[in-house]
Amino acid sequence: MCLSVTRECACGSEMASMHNANSVLPEEAIVAVYCPGCPVDFDDETMIADNGWTIEYDMDLVRALLPRYGVESDTITPGFVFDEGYSSWNGLTPTDVYDKAMEFDEVVKSTKGDKRAYFEAMRSWTVERTARLAEDGWRKAKSAL
Repeated sequence: MCLSVTRECACGSEMASMHNANSVLPEEAIVAVYCPGCPVDFDDETMIADNGWTIEYDMDLVRALLPRYGVESDTITPGFVFDEGYSSWNGLTPTDVYDKAMEFDEVVKSTKGDKRAYFEAMRSWTVERTARLAEDGWRKAKSAL
């Protein structure tokens, strides 16, 4: 089970939906989220950047908890935390849960109740959407391809 975390960015103009896989890390592992409009003094020891967004982790807390789950201490970096899903976007982008729902609604409407058309539309939409997000530079979309 994943811990769902919604965070307002540091400047207060955006919301990011995140999840901590298997509830290994508590919500407190995320110190702050910065949207592209937030000023941030980037620190690669505690932060990960993704397409203009930045997540700041409490790496002392992360390094104290992850070894309990068999993670080698020397592999624990902000990139590892994000890429392995210990704490990352809920979806492919910080706003994916909202964006995906709106896009999905359009896909469903276009199938007009035809189940076969629905499944085909879902498959092609998912593939095309992931490719588009990867092309736009989103880290999780790139790794999904």
